[in-house]
Amino acid sequence: MGCFFSKKSKRKSSKQERTPTTTTVETTTTSNAVPLGNNTDEAAPKQYSWDKRDKVDPKDYMLTGLKGVTAGRLPGKLNGQQFVIQECENCDIFVFDHSATITIDDCINCRMVLGPVKGSVFFRDCKDIKCVVACQQFRTRDCKKMEVFLCCATQPIIESSTGMKFGCFQYYYPELAFHFKDAGLSIFNNNWSNIHDFTPVSGETNWSLLPESAAVLDSVPSPDSESEFKSVRISADTARSIVPLTKGGRRKDSEESCLFVFFAGEYTTANARKMIDEATAKGFVLIQTKEVSMRPEDVKRVFQNNAEDLVEWIMKGPVIALELNGDGVVEACKNIASEVFSGTKVFVSDNKNTSCQDVDSFFNFADMQMGL
Repeated sequence: MGCFFSKKSKRKSSKQERTPTTTTVETTTTSNAVPLGNNTDEAAPKQYSWDKRDKVDPKDYMLTGLKGVTAGRLPGKLNGQQFVIQECENCDIFVFDHSATITIDDCINCRMVLGPVKGSVFFRDCKDIKCVVACQQFRTRDCKKMEVFLCCATQPIIESSTGMKFGCFQYYYPELAFHFKDAGLSIFNNNWSNIHDFTPVSGETNWSLLPESAAVLDSVPSPDSESEFKSVRISADTARSIVPLTKGGRRKDSEESCLFVFFAGEYTTANARKMIDEATAKGFVLIQTKEVSMRPEDVKRVFQNNAEDLVEWIMKGPVIALELNGDGVVEACKNIASEVFSGTKVFVSDNKNTSCQDVDSFFNFADMQMGL
């Protein structure tokens, strides 16, 4: 029931196998035949579209063999291309742009910020890495001792890796919201704590969650004032983070949770962020979030007796759902909905006796819909 408001296997890859190759089309100049008559000058070579295309230099999309330096890419330098980082040691690496995929091989004692990645981020044979990462897929193989502040749309996977620690993504720079959009990532789909260990060892724990007090800048410092990245205005303040800070899989402080759902509209994202601010300011905790599309049959299954009024709204676009936790959270959320979002179409759990069932119904559906 709810109430509504309107408004190891160990595999070593060869370096040749790991480094992506960039194919460059060779330019072929084609001369026309000499025309008949007295004109014996050759005609100008015909220009093809691929002749005019900028040639790609693989070095622009790689960092390799660096030691003790600050390096990376400024906004606008990658624009969705793939990127490779390999054999770097004791480096600070900042990729302030969106990319297709990023592979990181044989790196030791590095700090990294990796901007939104449309596909996968894959760490292999790395040790003592601290990083901030946003991606569709996250995977490690044969890695040791990593601290990862993560936003991942799917379930993160570790393989033959030990000493892995995970926290929720907390980061900001001015272009980051645009980079999330360009990479096709939602700030509300973050499975940072739902880790799958592909090679578990009986009696051993290969991964854990970072303390809630863990601060990003204690692990991955800001760019130093002498580097080319000093002009990028970064922040790791949780209040400014593009991705909402969630408690994830940690134990909840209260047995009372509330489901709060925003239906598609012009300001859905902004409204969801405002709701989070309103609730956390009152001492409630954000557990998890999801942005997902629904079909009429999904609405009936998830919202049951309340479904009839909602079917037309899910046709307008994806919904954004929040799970908020704390004693008295249901009543507080209902009050916020009526006072702050009176002109917005929302669903709020109706009472604390059924609210946990609301939460389970929606997020179980969302996880199945996203293949988690």
